[in-house]
Amino acid sequence: MLDLDFDRRYAEKYGVICGLDEAGRGPLAGPVAAGACILAPGAVIEGLDDSKKLSEKKRDELYDRITSSALAWAVGLASEREIDEINILNASLLAMRRAVEALPVRPDFLLIDGNQKRGFDLPCEAVVKGDGKSQSIAAASVLAKVTRDRLCADLDREYPQYGFARHKGYPTKDHMLAVYVWGPSPVHRKSFLGFLDRDGDKLRAAAIEAGLPLPDGE
Repeated sequence: MLDLDFDRRYAEKYGVICGLDEAGRGPLAGPVAAGACILAPGAVIEGLDDSKKLSEKKRDELYDRITSSALAWAVGLASEREIDEINILNASLLAMRRAVEALPVRPDFLLIDGNQKRGFDLPCEAVVKGDGKSQSIAAASVLAKVTRDRLCADLDREYPQYGFARHKGYPTKDHMLAVYVWGPSPVHRKSFLGFLDRDGDKLRAAAIEAGLPLPDGE
């Protein structure tokens, strides 16, 4: 449960507080997204919680409420290419820094979900499981999650054979099988595709059982 006094305690000490969280560290494809959110002092957003605990419908409702009522908010992205080049942790931190840079208001202090706070040029604190403690971090998690899910809906229209709208890029059995059968798309993270070698025999058997075409050369 969120602690409604959590942000207030930091605001009294530091000033304008910004919550930061990311979405999309685990998927096989697409960018990682990070939300940054500065809520009005004393604001209480009913129903807000860690985005992973909310239904898609509830996240969409909260997204609209957050974006219409927050003092400032922004979303930053790091691409699948950047994820492959600098790894997912560094890409997540990069997306967070981009979100902060995109804010129309400069905060005085950052509350960052997780246990990492490298590379920020503002005073900050990493808060483990912060999306279940801080309203501003929870709001940032909703911004990040909804943005990434909508990006996956766009990717589904561009690459319908992979089912991005259904699994949001996460490594479900159907998604891994689609990557095996059709090969990686341009938005797949190459560094996340080790399962193709590791589980190739199982994927081949699953493709045959499902009546799907085998990759060229098999």
